[in-house]
Order: sequence, then structure tokens, then C-alpha cells
Amino acid sequence: MKHYITIDGGTTNTRVSLVAKNEILQTVKIPMGARACMTDAQALKSALRDAIDTLLAQRALKNEDIERILASGMITCEFGLCHLPHVQAPAGVRELHESMHEVLISEISPIPFVFIRGVKSVGETVADTDMMRGEEAELMGLMEEGTPESLYVLPGSHSKLIETDRDGRITRFCTMLTGEMIASLSQGTILRDAVDLSIASYDSAYLLDGCRYAMAHGLNEALFKVRILKNLFGASPTQTYSFFLGTVLSSEIAAIIASPVRRVVIGGKAQIKRATAELLAQLCDKETVTVSDADVDASSARGVIRIYESQ
Repeated sequence: MKHYITIDGGTTNTRVSLVAKNEILQTVKIPMGARACMTDAQALKSALRDAIDTLLAQRALKNEDIERILASGMITCEFGLCHLPHVQAPAGVRELHESMHEVLISEISPIPFVFIRGVKSVGETVADTDMMRGEEAELMGLMEEGTPESLYVLPGSHSKLIETDRDGRITRFCTMLTGEMIASLSQGTILRDAVDLSIASYDSAYLLDGCRYAMAHGLNEALFKVRILKNLFGASPTQTYSFFLGTVLSSEIAAIIASPVRRVVIGGKAQIKRATAELLAQLCDKETVTVSDADVDASSARGVIRIYESQ
């Protein structure tokens, strides 16, 4: 049985997982990412070494039991552990496999590393140009063989809307700062006492109202209405949070509706995923597929393995 160690490297956090038969056996989370390399690359290397040693020890495995260490994400950016240029879209499993970079990093492990490159789309204007690192692996882990043209919605700190063709290649995509906006606006503005991010549910009517209001009047004005709802209308914490979430998601929803692709696949964290699916059901007639939480959690690991094993 083949065992892999996969690394999902973000800007500020890193997940190191032991994987066999496409299932994650165990994960170690490291509270540092590529940004740490800007000041102390050795700190990230030491943390990765300790995480790998922990995974092997807890499963009584040896270095030679691991096929490869497969890494994707910001770990390949210009200030990451192994800087690699992006692959130009359109790009799918074959292009990502052919552009893999294998290297031995002895300070971390005697097991060879294989780094997966990110993807870029460079056009004549800013509107036609974007880039990703890590989402390509997540996408390949979510995508099933032989799926039709689809629009994949991957919510996160930097949410991605990714169009794929019938061959499963990334053709067009755009990035939105959805997750960072939610965190920054709710914690760093006057909305701090009106938006409670610990709320685990949402009010469907207020969610839809927030999205529609932002589409009609703009995000800037819609955001202040969150405070109006709390102070002057006595809206509950769940209602104000729901209106706020609808406003922030409005740009994504508008972009999805505008896309000519009819099939939409929604991944990401459970709450944003459910809210996105509900708004689309109310505002358009596209076919929507919601990915399970378990498949979302395993997508990056499955994706890098699929890319590595591709022929």
C-alpha cells in the first residue's frame, strides 16, 4: 500500500497529512506558512521536519514506506520554501503533472519532495489576469473524471471562481478577497459590535436581503445597513450576521450568475458553502452541486496525489 505525505502550504498556516488509499490517516497543523520564510526559513523547515517525524512515529512507519512528500500552495511562491513559476492556463492534470518539480531537502527529510506549481491566466488586461497557488490541487481533488464543463466555487480567505472545460482543464478564473473581507470588516470597523462570526447558522431571508441590497446599491452602502438593522430596527445577532454575509457574498453571486457555465460545484467551509448554494437557488436556475465537508477536507491531499500519479 502506497503512503504519501502531503503538504497544503498556506501563507500563515500549513497542513501536513499522511495519506493512503486516497484517505487522510492523520494531519498535523503548523501555525506558520510561507510568510515565515521571509524572516526565518529555517523555522518552517524545522516545523515540517517535526510534523513529518510525528506522522511517521505515530503510525510506526519508516522513511522508505513513504512514496513521496507532495506539496502545493503558497509554499511554492516567491517567498516560500521552493519558488516555482506558475503554469499558464488552460491547465489540467496533465499540464500540472508535467510541470512537477522534484527535489531533496535533506534538512527536512530524506524522502524526496515533489512540488506542484500554481496556475496563472495572463491576458491583455487586469480583468483577464489572475493567479492561484493551492486551489489547483484542491480543484483536482474535487473533480471527477469525465465531468462536464463546470464552474467551481472555492470559498476561502481568497475565494476562487474557476471555470473548467470538458477535459477538466482550468480555463478561466477570478479571485475575490471574501474570507479576508469577512474577517476584516467584522473585526476592524464599526460593524464589530453588529457582526458575530461565532454564529453557526443564518436567517435565509436576511441573507437574501443583504445580497440583493448590495447588488442594487453597492457593497459600501449595504455594509452600513448592517449597523442600521441592529441599532434602529432591533434585528437579532443572527439576522444582522446574515444580512452582512449576504452583502459580502454578493460579488461572488453576481459573477456566478453572469458566467455562461450552467453547472456550479460549491466547495469550501460549510457555512459559506451552504449560504452560497441557497443564494444561487433563490437568484438563478443554474445546476448546483454542493461538495460534502469530508470531500472538501480531503481535496488538496487527493488532488496532489492525482496530479502525481497521472500518466
